[in-house]
Amino acid sequence: MSKIITLYHGSTEKIEHPALGKGKRNNDYGQGFYCTAHRDLACEWASKLQGLDGYVNQYEIDTAGLKVLDLSKYGILHWMTILLKNRTFTLTTPISIQGKTYLMEHFDIDISSYDIIKGYRADDSYFSFAEDFLNNAISVSHLSRAMRLGKLGIQYVLVSQKAFDALRFVQADPVENSVYYPLHMVRDTKARKAYRSSKANLTIDTNDIYLLDILRGGIEDGDPRLSR
Repeated sequence: MSKIITLYHGSTEKIEHPALGKGKRNNDYGQGFYCTAHRDLACEWASKLQGLDGYVNQYEIDTAGLKVLDLSKYGILHWMTILLKNRTFTLTTPISIQGKTYLMEHFDIDISSYDIIKGYRADDSYFSFAEDFLNNAISVSHLSRAMRLGKLGIQYVLVSQKAFDALRFVQADPVENSVYYPLHMVRDTKARKAYRSSKANLTIDTNDIYLLDILRGGIEDGDPRLSR
């Protein structure tokens, strides 16, 4: 049975024929074609550079027969391990260095067999949340809450030829930078302010789990302490 969804990709150019093997390798989930189900978000992504107009590219994809990794069905630490494999983190403390190794060993997901990855988008503001967790500044639960602050929604990443073959270009509409660049900045600023506020008002809960607790306690995937 077909299951067609509409996706959008914001860019400075029209992209009628997306291709596997293009794009940056150090994006959130590695090299792939990054899309969203929300048109306005794609318009903002197309307007990240001030003064430069872009396009919102619209597509349809039939996900029937495609293998989709939905990270919302996993914990935030699984998302972290994928991020650790692809994004560049500045790790300067023993906790962050050992923590990266430990998370990779105990919370890693093999994404090689999937066609589409569906999960959080780590904009620059969100990337700082992940770095704070690695530096033991915030807990697992705080990190999970922080990822929802800016309402960036969920991104879909096409990572296999099978997924690209199922993608159909619909149209590309011009995006005015003067309209969407301010909206992009407002969303980013709002997320940063909300995070700073939540961090400033953070109270220590003895049940919260920090990276150091994970290391000391030998906490692994499925440990009930992570769901407290």
